[in-house]
Amino acid sequence: MTTQEIANRLAALCREEKYEQAQKELFADDAISIEPEASNGFEKETKGLPAIIEKGKKFESMVEKSHQITISEPIVVGNAIAFILTMDITMKGQKRMTMSELCVYQVKNGKIVSEQFFM
Repeated sequence: MTTQEIANRLAALCREEKYEQAQKELFADDAISIEPEASNGFEKETKGLPAIIEKGKKFESMVEKSHQITISEPIVVGNAIAFILTMDITMKGQKRMTMSELCVYQVKNGKIVSEQFFM
């Protein structure tokens, strides 16, 4: 797959909230995930696809209700992909909130090798 094809597929799966499917289909086994800062029980950096999938499951377990997910059209430059993810969610034990982040991905040899989030 080209970087553009990966970007389109990633955005489509995220719009359907099929994050684990996107990871299994599009990520390299040794991919890394980088958060803005270590918080809410998440490490700053998560290494390896199994650990990234587990991190996603942990986040999903913290969400009481997902009201709306919006993914911007992906921007592709060379081997980089970026889009804006906006989540209207209710976290367990908290009030409803809207969270937005810039999601940046690096592609190598047809697979996503890193993801990084900026808030």
